Amino acid sequence: MRCAGDSWWNLFDIYGSVKMKSLLVFLIIILVFVTTSAQSVNNFNAGRNAPNFKLENLDREIIELKNLIGSGPILLCFWSSCCKSAVAQVEAFSVLYEKYKDDGFIMLAVATDDEKTVAKVKPVAKSKKFDFPVLYDTDGSVARIYYAYDMPFDVLIDTQGKIVYTHLGYMKGDEIELDKRIKNLLNK
Repeated sequence: MRCAGDSWWNLFDIYGSVKMKSLLVFLIIILVFVTTSAQSVNNFNAGRNAPNFKLENLDREIIELKNLIGSGPILLCFWSSCCKSAVAQVEAFSVLYEKYKDDGFIMLAVATDDEKTVAKVKPVAKSKKFDFPVLYDTDGSVARIYYAYDMPFDVLIDTQGKIVYTHLGYMKGDEIELDKRIKNLLNK
């Protein structure tokens, strides 16, 4: 899985020429356009039923999505332990989990780490004190059915099991938009 938050800005330090800076700015604009397009392409998920899945959590217990639907809004955070922006996003969203968990809000952090990096998932989750289920999707099957090809990627599901919002990438402040959407779902 690729990390949507990886930055190319450090190339400015390596290549100081004006031409290189102009080229990099142009490439960044193209990257932003492609990322924004990817986000809107993924919004076709809105309104469709959230596909069911079964995944193991950190304690090797099986969590099945269909057993959680109806309890409250569900946020799927697709992330990888080796993607700094994905870890930062899950950390930021954990504040929302603490804020709304007593109202029925459920957050599932779906780790898309493969066999090379999966050993890092549990230590990262423990060190960051994640207080919500962290699930293993090492073969990427769940990420694929939700079109989560880059990390971080989020899917918000309502109490009827419908996808109401998807988002690719993370920038500080994304939690504000998500907070509004969760409040809206809890007030229905």
